[in-house]
Amino acid sequence: MSDVQVWIKETVTQNPVVLFMKGTAQFPQCGFSSRAVQILKTAGVANIVTINVLDDPDVRQGIKEYSNWPTIPQLYVKGEFIGGSDIMNEMFESGELQTLLSA
Repeated sequence: MSDVQVWIKETVTQNPVVLFMKGTAQFPQCGFSSRAVQILKTAGVANIVTINVLDDPDVRQGIKEYSNWPTIPQLYVKGEFIGGSDIMNEMFESGELQTLLSA
């Protein structure tokens, strides 16, 4: 396992909610990342750890390999990969995301 993979694993397992995204929660750099942040805020998550993949090409590529998922953003809850903004949106609309986040 590479250093980046080890770092990613530590990050997602040591923080309850982690969003790998383009930009920051305050200044998202793409519409999908912006939507993901809005969904989490609307679901009542106060402490979102966001990782800006644009800051580090190794992390940007590494997270895709870690999750075996080709796109950003990526949401992790309690170390588990949940999905991207489309999946987050579907889960939010069904109430499943709120349940997961409050567990």
